[in-house]
Amino acid sequence: MPATTFSPPALPARVTIREMGLRDGLQSVATIVPTAAKLQWVRDAYDAGEREIEVGSFVPPKLLPQLADTAEVLAFAQTLPGLRATVLVPNLKGAMRAMEADAEMMLLPLSASHAHSLANLRKAPDDVVAEIANIRAERDASGKRTRIEVGISTAFGCTLQGRVEPAEVVRLVQAVLDEGVDAVSLADTVGYADPAMVSSLFERVLRVAGDKLVAAHFHDTRGLGLANCYAALQLGMTRFDACTAGIGGCPHAPGASGNVATEDLAYMLHSMGIETGLDFDKLLALRAKVAQWLEGEPTHGTIWKTGLPRTMQREALHG
Repeated sequence: MPATTFSPPALPARVTIREMGLRDGLQSVATIVPTAAKLQWVRDAYDAGEREIEVGSFVPPKLLPQLADTAEVLAFAQTLPGLRATVLVPNLKGAMRAMEADAEMMLLPLSASHAHSLANLRKAPDDVVAEIANIRAERDASGKRTRIEVGISTAFGCTLQGRVEPAEVVRLVQAVLDEGVDAVSLADTVGYADPAMVSSLFERVLRVAGDKLVAAHFHDTRGLGLANCYAALQLGMTRFDACTAGIGGCPHAPGASGNVATEDLAYMLHSMGIETGLDFDKLLALRAKVAQWLEGEPTHGTIWKTGLPRTMQREALHG
């Protein structure tokens, strides 16, 4: 038999890592980080090469006091040239605040799990879709240029509901696209995904959303975060969410270890020859500061313990 030639999948040449620690990370810990430290976090992340940061969420301070200073953090981030500062908004009121603050993009969560949607937003998924339509209409009527990204949470399963049907994820993606949103992303909110699930669901959603599927959001709850990132990379995804020190999680996923660690993801990408524009030493210096600000809170990740391998130590981790 003639030898067969194996052609590895073509991977993107460059990937953007969106830092989520200031929102997804901090909302899941009890410690309230001072505003001054948050501004330093934004500055240090920017100096490390990060150009997209989710700086907070416009939610009632009584619900998430950790994020009560989002407007101030956003205003500072907007002074940094070339930085895309985004915010999460759960409803129309939050969206109005984001638009008043001229946020470049607002991320609207939409759970594919009916049970999670009721627990998280007190609305069924289709009711959330209707509110997203109202937000888009308000955005257009106001003349604001704030883009709308809908993050499909619990896309791979739910601690409350269990299985989430892929067909339901596709249905909700189509529904919000029909309502005129600018982009969608898929999130493994509680860390149920594996690489095969990621490949299958992203392929199905790409057929519906095309280039409007712009990001992947993975948690490392069961140690598969980076493997799931790789599965999405193979399908051409070039934007990934991550948190410094692997902080974060979901209040409806007890014991979850948090998001994929920014520094681990940056290392994996660089090791595969994929540019991120990030400086590894500066990422680790920021990680140390975050761990200090969150003293007593669990942090995660691996590469900070060992550093770069000797085969890579003479290289700078940036592109």
